[in-house]
Amino acid sequence: MTNPQPNTAVDHSETPSIAEAAATTEAVIDNVETVIIGNRAEIEHIVVALFADGHILLEDVPGVGKTMLARALAASIDCSFKRVQFTPDLLPSDITGVNVFNQKTREFDFQRGPIFANVVLGDEINRAPPKTQSALLEAMEERQVTTDGTTRPLPEPFTVIATQNDVELGRTYELPLAEIDRFMKKLRLGYPTPKEETQLLERVSGAHPIETVQSVASAEELLRARETVKTIRVSEPIRVYISNLVEYTRQNATLGVSPRGSISLMRGAQARAMLDERSYVIPDDIQTEAPAVLSHRIRTESGTETNTSLIRRALEAVPVE
Repeated sequence: MTNPQPNTAVDHSETPSIAEAAATTEAVIDNVETVIIGNRAEIEHIVVALFADGHILLEDVPGVGKTMLARALAASIDCSFKRVQFTPDLLPSDITGVNVFNQKTREFDFQRGPIFANVVLGDEINRAPPKTQSALLEAMEERQVTTDGTTRPLPEPFTVIATQNDVELGRTYELPLAEIDRFMKKLRLGYPTPKEETQLLERVSGAHPIETVQSVASAEELLRARETVKTIRVSEPIRVYISNLVEYTRQNATLGVSPRGSISLMRGAQARAMLDERSYVIPDDIQTEAPAVLSHRIRTESGTETNTSLIRRALEAVPVE
């Protein structure tokens, strides 16, 4: 894979058409499906988030393919990839990097951590304590890392894909709300059907397909496609619809959706429209993206209803004007 490049401006004259960007997106989805059986809807959600410049949190039981899906997605883009296994003894500097004294030059050299990659897989992120998890906050929001008073930009594109173990809760830490809110989407894969599992067993009976995955898009193509996403029109009624949805959560939950969440919903809907080769967002785009984008950003009173059911209720109650 190529080395991560510093932040550079995208040449808007090379912004691909909606059809070209959609074709690139479909190619990545199809490529991931050569590794992951089933879960087409979830794969689409993840790739849409990637092309909307968002981060993804995968939460589920062990062994359902969360890490493999993240690896397949990273392998589908010709860019740098780093994997961080989160453990209780992991330090923030293990992620961001550290200054090391150079005996020859008698100066400190900065040794970059794995966060300096285009795609960063944080495996079982909730196994590390909150102090270590907080090392991701600045990186995810501002695309930069500050160590010892020096701020360094991260490469572009930059995406964090994190997995979370939701079974062994006694051996894990709860993610800070500020960190959860920085993930555009939170998704679950679930168990495969018997038919899908049979296909899975056939596919991995020899060499695992992840070992032969080839990239189908470059980092530059991803960046240019993200510019295409920004050209998708969001009309005033659609913006009002988004605002009313998030307002509903604020009125009916202990903690409602933040403005960052409403922006993420709009960006996700734009990328969804691009995938469908439309130049404008429609209510269906909002309704498709809302559960994955909004559910993890709210808190309901214990024992009342789940986050997912509240979002479902919001979609039923809020009219499209």
